[in-house]
Amino acid sequence: MRWLAAGFHGSMDYMAAHGLRRARPAELVPGTVSVITARMNYLPRTTVPEGWQAVEWARLARPQEGVISLYARGRDYHKVLRARLQKLQQRMAAELGPFGHRVFTDSAPVLEAELAARSGQGWRGKHTLVLSREGGSMFFLGEIYVDLALPPSAPVSGHCGSCSACMEACPTQAIVAPHRLDARRCISYLTIEHAGPIPAPLRPLLGNRIYGCDDCQLACPWNKYAQVSALPDFDPRDGLTGAPLAALLDWSEEEFLRRTEGSPIRRIGHVRWLRNVAVALGNALAALPPGDARRAPLQAALATRATHPEALVREHVAWALQQEGKLPEARHESHESHESGPF
Repeated sequence: MRWLAAGFHGSMDYMAAHGLRRARPAELVPGTVSVITARMNYLPRTTVPEGWQAVEWARLARPQEGVISLYARGRDYHKVLRARLQKLQQRMAAELGPFGHRVFTDSAPVLEAELAARSGQGWRGKHTLVLSREGGSMFFLGEIYVDLALPPSAPVSGHCGSCSACMEACPTQAIVAPHRLDARRCISYLTIEHAGPIPAPLRPLLGNRIYGCDDCQLACPWNKYAQVSALPDFDPRDGLTGAPLAALLDWSEEEFLRRTEGSPIRRIGHVRWLRNVAVALGNALAALPPGDARRAPLQAALATRATHPEALVREHVAWALQQEGKLPEARHESHESHESGPF
């Protein structure tokens, strides 16, 4: 409630819409007595377990390449995890008989991370995500609310100690204090949840991230234990990993919808996709040295969208074209300056 009162949820009105029902499972689903929590690893099967973080850091150092958060490069996790939880429920019913239940996967007013932590899946890191000694944080969470009285599993103790790597790595300093995230500054929020213009002071800090951000997880020492998924669902799709920004800006709405079918990326729509890619192209123009031959294709790509029918796209394209020759802004700022607002 304090987090909401501070406005840290930004334009995510749904975070406040249900009040304390988020924290009271029996009010959300009457009759609920226990919550079964589950986690599912999502690192693609092609991931090299040792050194995958270095591979991802290297992507961020290639300004002409669009970077999509690891979790979103394959199939929509909502569908995968929900189907698995339904199968688990069916197997339970086969053993126990019918029982009241409801399955959730990031799809309702449920405090997933807190439920996971209280049930022993891990502890809350300073970035607010759940961390496990056996699997880092590269996993999805899901729940089954049931009317069965199940013996509770014990929570685990935290193991972050004095480490602040996640806070220091955040490009926009969205982690304003340990366990306190201002979503209005978070790149995942800005590129996915936020529907309007991206605040101009934050645009240079997005770099080449066009959907989500993994930096706080890449910096976390516990993610050397992150596990590779056993499922093909999270393998990266063609065209979503290592693609040139100029090519991504060229996607028509039809191509965007075709390439993102069954993907979590589709939810932002074509206009926001173009907005995000335009910002990344502007940052690429700022990052490339004067006279670099790689500038011309980027400028040409942006010019094709300069008269887009949507004002949101036109404004970000115009901003991007003005970035040539500008030095990238400083990566970090002090934590104290962010308590009062997003910029």
